[in-house]
Amino acid sequence: MGVEKQPRPEWSTLPREGCENVEARVLLARDGLAIANLRFGEGATIDRHDAPFDVDVLCIAGSGFTSIGDETFPIAQGETIRWPRNQQHCLWTVDTTMETIMVERHGKPAAAS
Repeated sequence: MGVEKQPRPEWSTLPREGCENVEARVLLARDGLAIANLRFGEGATIDRHDAPFDVDVLCIAGSGFTSIGDETFPIAQGETIRWPRNQQHCLWTVDTTMETIMVERHGKPAAAS
């Protein structure tokens, strides 16, 4: 055990086609868990896509919008939303900036109680 380096601690353009004006850094990636910090400029977007795992989106500054399937929701500092696995989702800003923490759980879903 000891101190480890973050996987990608420096801000860089989000390396995903269809994303505009979004910077990211990866804070943690291990054991079925990934945590990333994203910064959205005005008019920024992450393309509409799905993922084979749940993603918790925590808005830590500013505001913007998110969609899940055909529903659109505003999201602002201090709010969070979960993108369920295998459902189309998107995240964007219009006239504002936003910063988020993204928590991805790559393991099996928790059993229902």
